[in-house]
Amino acid sequence: MVNSFHLTIREDIRFLGKLLGDTLKEQEGLATYQLIEKIRQLSVAYRHRDDRRAGLELDRRLAQLSPEQTVSVIRAFSYFSHLANLAEDQARLAQEDDETQGQIAQTFLALREEGLRGTRLREALAGCCVWPVLTAHPTEVQRKSVVDTERRIAKLLGERHVLKKSQASASQQSLNEQALRAELVLLWQTRMLRIEKLLVNDEIENALSFYKTTFLHELPRLHKRVEQLSGLENLPPLVQMGNWIGGDRDGNPNVTAETLIRTVTRHAETVLRHYLHEVQQLKAELSVSELLRGTTKALRSLAAAAHDPSQHRIDEPYRRALIGIYARLAATLQRLTGMQALG
Repeated sequence: MVNSFHLTIREDIRFLGKLLGDTLKEQEGLATYQLIEKIRQLSVAYRHRDDRRAGLELDRRLAQLSPEQTVSVIRAFSYFSHLANLAEDQARLAQEDDETQGQIAQTFLALREEGLRGTRLREALAGCCVWPVLTAHPTEVQRKSVVDTERRIAKLLGERHVLKKSQASASQQSLNEQALRAELVLLWQTRMLRIEKLLVNDEIENALSFYKTTFLHELPRLHKRVEQLSGLENLPPLVQMGNWIGGDRDGNPNVTAETLIRTVTRHAETVLRHYLHEVQQLKAELSVSELLRGTTKALRSLAAAAHDPSQHRIDEPYRRALIGIYARLAATLQRLTGMQALG
């Protein structure tokens, strides 16, 4: 019996396969689509039903392909494999997220049952450190542009699950499908492979993209979850990121002192720009007026230190304080990287 997990994967693969087929018809024409579909059918018959006649017909058709047709066939099946893997990953991530949240909760329940709480728990957590280390893969040929597009497809697929589960309106689900179709067209029109070998600087930028899309957002969520379950505040970071890329001189002769300096500089720029963006977001949100809500002495001191000349914010201590924080972050960015803050 097929469980809901595998049923979801099967439905998503079928759905994405249909969208890919529609993209092929639109971008390459009906004849190319029918050729690829026939090759797919023959492959299924030969592989799953051991149909020898289908195998011979498959060999004949493949041998007759022109170079242009060969490229289209390879790209179509490659992207279908990407989409199938993406559907499985998305379903597995959703399942693992629920399981992980439960596992973390169970861990802290077990710690409490063992009498580990309060100061003892804080000391134990202070001694913990998970240290993932990023490294480059020397045979990586997939372009960042392709990875970014597939990441957006994965996000839209996740949103599709939420829309279906919440029984969203047909128009909302239609908008989601239109967005997926647009991404698949973009994927098809994007060159799949790199023309040249990755340089160290390319590897550095690829690694930083994961900070922007994952670590800088998810690690604070994990930390907050641990604080909630432990009942403790102001815990030291439990996860610290490590990185070989741009600093591993034994593994890559192209890594020089200049490369290491650039790596550290780009990491600093990435995290500082993230904080600058977050502070800007907070400044837009926190319109709290001290005429309506009391404030602390510490907040008033922080606001006064910003030296904000605007009379429009005179009663908004959070915004004034954040202006000062933004200025210090911008100055740090300038000092460490020579770059200017935007906005």
